[in-house]
Amino acid sequence: MLEVRSLAIPDVKLVRSKRFSDTRGYFCETFRRSAFAERGISHDFIQDNQSCSERVGTVRGLHFQQPPFAQTKLVRVLRGAIVDVVVDLRRRSPTFGRHVSVKLDSETDEQLLVPKGFAHGFCTLEPQTTVFYKVDEVYSPDHDAGIHWADPELAIEWPVRASAAQLSPKDRALPRFDQLASVFE
Repeated sequence: MLEVRSLAIPDVKLVRSKRFSDTRGYFCETFRRSAFAERGISHDFIQDNQSCSERVGTVRGLHFQQPPFAQTKLVRVLRGAIVDVVVDLRRRSPTFGRHVSVKLDSETDEQLLVPKGFAHGFCTLEPQTTVFYKVDEVYSPDHDAGIHWADPELAIEWPVRASAAQLSPKDRALPRFDQLASVFE
């Protein structure tokens, strides 16, 4: 059983798989192409990625790839918990510049579908948080881009103060939203 729910930005979807539990633990089917397609999600996922963040307050993002290597992502948490954030970068969209954030954790079996044209990032809520995501386009370093996670114009309510956030040097140097060249028309 697969539940798909649109969020405040309708193209962003929360996907939940049914969990079957017994004395041994649980089982859930997290991806079956035909079940997703029946619910209008028919992306051809071709690469899986995984990250582990050692500390609470680790921020990764806000990242995206520019066309022609833009990616749709299907994000889930294998261990721990995150606040997952997506920002609409599609210039002609009625939700351009707006964001959606959701809590994902390893207990709920929820996944977040992040379409092409969105920046994506997350902040860890627990140590040793492991995030897994499928993408429908390969990583291209020449098309890698992002916007600064704490840009005040975006007004994202992150669960960590800027002074306490654990960031890569790359993420610290990302431009603000208003400095972003239009890449998704």
